[in-house]
Amino acid sequence: MRAVKNLLVLYTGGTIGMLQTPEGLAPASGFEARMREHLALHAVAPRLQWSLRELDPLIDSANMQQANWLAMRDAIVEAVEHDGHDGVLVLHGTDTLAYSAAALSFLLLGLPVPVLLTGSMLPAGAPDSDAWDNLLGALNLFESGLGDGVQLYFHGQLLHGCRASKLRSEAFDAFAALPRHREGERATAIPPTLDYRQRRQPVRLAVLPVVPGLQAGFVQAMLATGVQGLVLECYGSGTGPSDDQALLDALHEARTGGVMIVAISQCPEGSVVFDTYAAGSRLRDTGLVSGGGMTREAALGKLFALLGAGLDVQAAEHWFALDLCGERA
Repeated sequence: MRAVKNLLVLYTGGTIGMLQTPEGLAPASGFEARMREHLALHAVAPRLQWSLRELDPLIDSANMQQANWLAMRDAIVEAVEHDGHDGVLVLHGTDTLAYSAAALSFLLLGLPVPVLLTGSMLPAGAPDSDAWDNLLGALNLFESGLGDGVQLYFHGQLLHGCRASKLRSEAFDAFAALPRHREGERATAIPPTLDYRQRRQPVRLAVLPVVPGLQAGFVQAMLATGVQGLVLECYGSGTGPSDDQALLDALHEARTGGVMIVAISQCPEGSVVFDTYAAGSRLRDTGLVSGGGMTREAALGKLFALLGAGLDVQAAEHWFALDLCGERA
């Protein structure tokens, strides 16, 4: 825990900096001037040194792609290693804020500075907006001291980057850490292949919920698109239609064909424990890897970081099963 002296504010777009256009609210440049003007009006505003960088292009976070995660990672690493910043505040839209927090948690493993993400439900300058409260709260945290790693700050809550989910679409307290059971052996060290200095490549990933009526043909059609990794959202403690041999065969064939498949629970407070039910054991035996109590955001972000680093499926499964930054423990 240490106070940040030279902060980078990385503005990616999102509601916090949007302005009205004929088509509706849209990300707008020039947020640094608006931010400095607002802070100058508050005698108790944090006084730490900061500079702002805008990512190009600015985006509505509903348009978030893996390329944007990689651009954020590159900007953050450059800010720390080349520009001397000792903390980074990422301003981000709320639709995919939890996904980006999770992805950056794994893309920035070992980075020796705190990274904090925030945004707002209403644009800065809108009546009764939460934008300035979230921004000032985040700046206060940097000034008072934060530990290294990626975290998310919203509506007065400081949340672990790999444990946050957006639960509400309109309320200011939109984010929370789901009370999911976690257990897992902590990795003794982060290998160079997963260190923040390791560049990543885009990965073809998919998320598939298990629902009544899920058929092998659906899975086969999706896998035929070239998916490299799949997050399977199972029932309860990791169960699914275990009496559908065609579906089980499709999952097994995908795994033997080089697709990494991880299982998480659909339940907000769920955790995968395959051996609880025979239905879970049969799914596990197709080659699924348990995500324990990981959220969808964390599982997807971790898959991206592992496969994007060029690991083969066996190596990726090894590191997925270990806790790398608090996502499993």
